[in-house]
Amino acid sequence: MMVKKSFAKVNIFLKIVGVRDNYHLLASRFVLVKDLYDEVSFIEKSVDSFTLIGDFSCSLEKNTVYKAYKELEKYEIVREFFKKYIVKIDKKIPEFAGLGGGSSNCATFLNMVNDICNLNLTKDELSKIGAKIGADIPFFIYEYDSANVSGIGEIVEEFIEEPLKIEVVTPNILCNTALIYKTFRENYYKELDKEKAKELFATNSKDILKSFSIKEANDLYESALSLNPDLKEFEKEKWFFSGSGSSFFKVL
Repeated sequence: MMVKKSFAKVNIFLKIVGVRDNYHLLASRFVLVKDLYDEVSFIEKSVDSFTLIGDFSCSLEKNTVYKAYKELEKYEIVREFFKKYIVKIDKKIPEFAGLGGGSSNCATFLNMVNDICNLNLTKDELSKIGAKIGADIPFFIYEYDSANVSGIGEIVEEFIEEPLKIEVVTPNILCNTALIYKTFRENYYKELDKEKAKELFATNSKDILKSFSIKEANDLYESALSLNPDLKEFEKEKWFFSGSGSSFFKVL
């Protein structure tokens, strides 16, 4: 059996810098949460077709790991491997929580298959595959502890800083990402100046959080709050909002 940890992430800040077609262009700092992770396992078992087991809220066809397999099945070695192995994911990262669980699973799977099947794809090549599936996947492909992320998520640049100890709380509130972005565009739209984005990208995460309120750090928070007023109960001093929610985090 082969096992790899699939870490959660938080967005230290998430700012909108523009729009491309229907996509919002981001300036964000992604940081891995090392003590919150799923586990992706390849378990030896003969099967007729690609088999994925785990506690998922979506169908197999919509699962990011299945989509990743479909991108790699053109390689005969990959097809043959998954006749002898099944994929199991032990979920600890809450879904629909702004923590990137599904994206992390997909990236971990892509990295594992690349290594085990000796595909010799570079991180950049894997990232391009991941970006077709989901905007947060390239960050997890590169396996940086901390990174500046821009474009629609496909531009990932490592940011060197001290490892952060992060506490996460995820209320039982389902935030609809598409609706949050739509509401943001219709009612709360603002763009961060490109120069200001460069300043943020050069500043360490702890200093950024010292100078921002929860609404200033994450452009999507007001939109999420308008759609999910119960989030207000979890708004505390020095706690921040990750992605499009519903998780709150604090740097210890």
